[in-house]
Amino acid sequence: MSKVYVPRDSAARSVGADEVAAALAAAGHEVIRNGSRGLLFLEPLVEVETKDGRIAYGPVTVEDVASLPIATAGAHKLRLGNIEDHPYLKNQERLTFARCGITDPVSVSDYVAHGGFEGLKKALGLGRAAIVAEVTESGLRGRGGAGFPTGIKWKTVHDAAADQKYICCNADEGDSGTFADRMVMEGDPLMLIEGMTIAGIAVGATRGYVYIRSEYPDAIATMKEAIAAAVAAKWLGANIQGTDKTFHLEVRRGAGAYICGEETAMLESIEGKRGTVRPKPPIPALEGLFGKPTVINNVLSFAAVPFILAKGGAAYKNYGMGRSRGTLPFQLAGNIRQGGLVEKAFGVTLRELVEGFGGGTFTGKLIRAIQVGGPLGAYVPAAQLDMPMDYETFAAAQAMVGHGGIVVFDESVDMAQQARFAMEFCAIESCGKCTPCRIGSTRGVEVIDKIIAGDDRDANLDLLADLCQTMTDGSLCAMGGLTPMPVLSAIKHFPEDFDKPAKIAAE
Repeated sequence: MSKVYVPRDSAARSVGADEVAAALAAAGHEVIRNGSRGLLFLEPLVEVETKDGRIAYGPVTVEDVASLPIATAGAHKLRLGNIEDHPYLKNQERLTFARCGITDPVSVSDYVAHGGFEGLKKALGLGRAAIVAEVTESGLRGRGGAGFPTGIKWKTVHDAAADQKYICCNADEGDSGTFADRMVMEGDPLMLIEGMTIAGIAVGATRGYVYIRSEYPDAIATMKEAIAAAVAAKWLGANIQGTDKTFHLEVRRGAGAYICGEETAMLESIEGKRGTVRPKPPIPALEGLFGKPTVINNVLSFAAVPFILAKGGAAYKNYGMGRSRGTLPFQLAGNIRQGGLVEKAFGVTLRELVEGFGGGTFTGKLIRAIQVGGPLGAYVPAAQLDMPMDYETFAAAQAMVGHGGIVVFDESVDMAQQARFAMEFCAIESCGKCTPCRIGSTRGVEVIDKIIAGDDRDANLDLLADLCQTMTDGSLCAMGGLTPMPVLSAIKHFPEDFDKPAKIAAE
């Protein structure tokens, strides 16, 4: 009987992983449901354990199972060889995703056997200030989009006096083309638990919440299972590993509102209220959940912490460039041949990611634009493919790295329609609390429609620019404040798409 691994990740399940796993089990093999490695273009990926490592086959269908040489891990049209040697994996720097696809996601013993809880062990022996100092030394910045230094945020909560503090993980991963948070929660949830527990010990918080969007039922179920396993093994809950440290963690299901990805709207939702944005100040680090000091980071930020504590802040800081330290799991999606997750140190270029790892467009046509950082991110033209992934470099180009989502468009895309989509998205998803976002986005759609129709184009382009400036300056949060970014980038880099009626008339 051979030991085979088939992902339980929802992306793999969506293309038949459950059926493949069942067929392998029926054939008498021991099947372990691991997380996905992130080579989504090869899912369902079947790995056979051998003395020489795991030999992979993919993408495997139920019809392929009978012909797979599982017992010998021999030749087959779907054979990929040792999966660790696959160039898609071999050329990455996997710090956060080192275990994903290797371990059983909810097995504490498996997690510990692969280096899990080493960071928490060290944290239990350090003082609170020393933990914060280590995270600060690492140069870790928020992986949710703003890139705010994590150590400063933690120190603010650490220094605040309160009878209760909280840790909140924003797992409301709503950006188009992003799936790294989901992959962590489904593929290595104990790492997120470890990171949040370290944060709790560091700042003196005894309670934490993971806020997960309702569209992620598999992530919610896996997180709950992993939390129960961690509590049973004394890595979570009261008197962690026999110490006086306590940290309780629970899952909160979001209702599917994009605006709840904004930290204060998320807090409102956790408290049982409608998800609307709070004005700042006060900042959540001082008055957050239930009015108490609260650390809010996203999944990838907390997931980086176990490595930092286990290996040291300096080891993490060795990766990256400039003020962008460490690695970021980039997510390749859209019109791309080899979609999936690629964890690389900051400084990798868009071209290396999209052409090197992604293999170019799925259609085989030329790349025309890439949207980086979700639906509110700028459209980067093909001429800027050699721009390094770095917070400051992107900001200088009026773009943002964001959560690392990369959506590729080929030369057939209509960028005027993409600009319209950005405004329409904001109009639909706005919480409605502030006028620039609520009304500005609605008027923005109308103005873009006039431009597309050729109605007084120049005057309406000027009006759209003024409207975008008002939204940027006057919106209460990044929802309205960033919506102009994709709109203005489309106009700047692809002006010809906003002048089609004039071209038709000229012809």
